[in-house]
Amino acid sequence: MSRWTRYYPLALTALALVLLVSVVISLLLGSVSFPLSTLAAALQFNGTEPLAETIIWQLRLPRVLTALLVGAGLAVSGAVLQNASRNPLADPYLFGLMAGAALGATIVSIVLPEQQLSMALGAFVGAMLAIVLVLAVAMRQQRQRIEITLLAGVAVSFMLSAISSFILYFAEPFAANRVIFWLMGSLSRSSWQSLMLIGPPVVLLLLLALALRRQLDALLLSDSSARSLGIRPERLRLVLLIATALVSAVIVSQCGGIAFVGLLVPHMVRYLFGVTAVPLLLGSALLGAVFMLWVDNLSRTLLAQQEIPLGVITSVLGSLFFLLLLRRRV
Repeated sequence: MSRWTRYYPLALTALALVLLVSVVISLLLGSVSFPLSTLAAALQFNGTEPLAETIIWQLRLPRVLTALLVGAGLAVSGAVLQNASRNPLADPYLFGLMAGAALGATIVSIVLPEQQLSMALGAFVGAMLAIVLVLAVAMRQQRQRIEITLLAGVAVSFMLSAISSFILYFAEPFAANRVIFWLMGSLSRSSWQSLMLIGPPVVLLLLLALALRRQLDALLLSDSSARSLGIRPERLRLVLLIATALVSAVIVSQCGGIAFVGLLVPHMVRYLFGVTAVPLLLGSALLGAVFMLWVDNLSRTLLAQQEIPLGVITSVLGSLFFLLLLRRRV
């Protein structure tokens, strides 16, 4: 148990304040700058600042809210899977979601090269296909084990990635480049429509995990201990896997590949607040939202007139974090 666990309500309040300040700063950042008073007037939508209102309501606000939901969704998904499996390396992308989404986006981009919305739909279908394949392999075991599910996810991921690479090798260069850039992750296509697609699954996952908080805490002990409390670990893990997979698939279909968030953020929250479900879930949601918001700010401000893919930044930060973690444990 972390020494900060008993103070987690105060820490969560501080995180919420940091998130609020980060949102305000993010709305001010961009190629067009304006003072805080103009931002306040634009948010009121009273017609006094038409240019600022267009920029805020049509471009920046949907992107900021999407970043919050993506960060919270990936972080909560990682926290749920890690606690449910008692495996600190469990992550939604280990279940083949990224590879499945890549395959779906690749096929749609080649068949329907002018249909932007179709590529997101194809990515979603591909991600769900990966889930079905993983569960089909795992459920053939007499007793579903999370280790089998993880190994099945890795195998399915390699298989679907190989198929995607084969298709891209023979594809038209422009279509292949478009898919590759999309897979690196970006919030540049954020809109109110994509926000409505991502929001409900993320909120439902958080509510479901909080409702099952006692069962999640029981799984941390052992499966036998959970069974003695009347919990069915295999069924519970299946429900949680499907819920987290749905959230991750929706995020991937709208924003592409954003790695390491589901691994990095829960580790930081667990170090601060311990492994108990309630502080872990709420802390992961808040810190994940703050983390993704600032990653997106870096992606669109580090280089002038150019946006860095989110997956590049999160991969660099995640790699450095785990190298530091390994050095401290050696």
